[in-house]
Amino acid sequence: MRLNKFYKRLAFLVVLVIAISSAVIYFTVDINTLSNLTIFKPQSVLMAIFFIGLGLFLDGTRLMRLVRISNENIKLSDAVQVVFGNYFLALLTPGMTGGAVAQLMFLRHAGVPTGKATVVVLVRTIVSIFFLILCLPFIFMHDQYIFPGLSNAHLMVISLTVFLMILLMIIGIRKNMLNHLAVYIARKLPPKYRSRFIKMYRDIQSATRLLAASPWQMTLAFVESGLSLIAIYAVVPCLIIGLGVNDADWYAVMGRMIFLNMLLYFMPTPGGSGIAEGGFVWLFSDIVPAGTVGIVAVSWRLIAEYLPFLIGFYYTLKVFGANFLAKKEIEAAEKMP
Repeated sequence: MRLNKFYKRLAFLVVLVIAISSAVIYFTVDINTLSNLTIFKPQSVLMAIFFIGLGLFLDGTRLMRLVRISNENIKLSDAVQVVFGNYFLALLTPGMTGGAVAQLMFLRHAGVPTGKATVVVLVRTIVSIFFLILCLPFIFMHDQYIFPGLSNAHLMVISLTVFLMILLMIIGIRKNMLNHLAVYIARKLPPKYRSRFIKMYRDIQSATRLLAASPWQMTLAFVESGLSLIAIYAVVPCLIIGLGVNDADWYAVMGRMIFLNMLLYFMPTPGGSGIAEGGFVWLFSDIVPAGTVGIVAVSWRLIAEYLPFLIGFYYTLKVFGANFLAKKEIEAAEKMP
């Protein structure tokens, strides 16, 4: 029954991706499309694949570093499986929640204890979001009117406020200053959610302690995280250059990619499908040659998301078998907060 559930999810994703991609291309194609595509340079696709490979490699080395900080060790091949498995289940689940489940599955398979694996997964996510939030003020200082209805000054204040709130929350949790507040909130929750909330709070506590356990190694992990994300986002400049655009504001291009991917962390659709393509068209229609923004959006998703998804699908079936969704550990992992 669970296997059927998996195939239903997979079929739904395939149909959704095809429908969204077709709609995005259909509604953005115009009379200039063919003339612009005739100048497309195929080597730009190879550049894009190189950068996505580099970004995923750095993601893997960052994961290995975080595992070492927790006093465990995994091989690069194990880290690669974690990274690609994350892409696979993230695209199958709303809000990319399955990505954390996949990382936990593969880390446990690599011999990392469940408690430490959970903490490593949390830290990996926190570090990535922290880097993106830190970048936002610099983006808003450079790129005007990136979000309709809000000035860049307001966006900068919001991003700095969120950054400081996260920083203060991490310090407060690590110093046990928020324990009484956590207990108070737990008591206000329905009984079935109390234990999950307390478990989540304790996991975050462990994650913050890991963040402070080795400042130098964590700094290196933060740098690897930034370089990994920048390399992954560089797929879009490669595709734009392939269309003959060499004089674009590349600072703004990378800034908009960071802004878009920051939003995708909190979107409810599987892997951000639909929202990612629509957001790309909205942000890049004034940069990409007329009639090609939809094609570039779909190409970006194909290289940066769906290609790693397929590799993650292969690794998941290879490591856990065709009945992996029926395993008890998956059911337990899906209850992760």
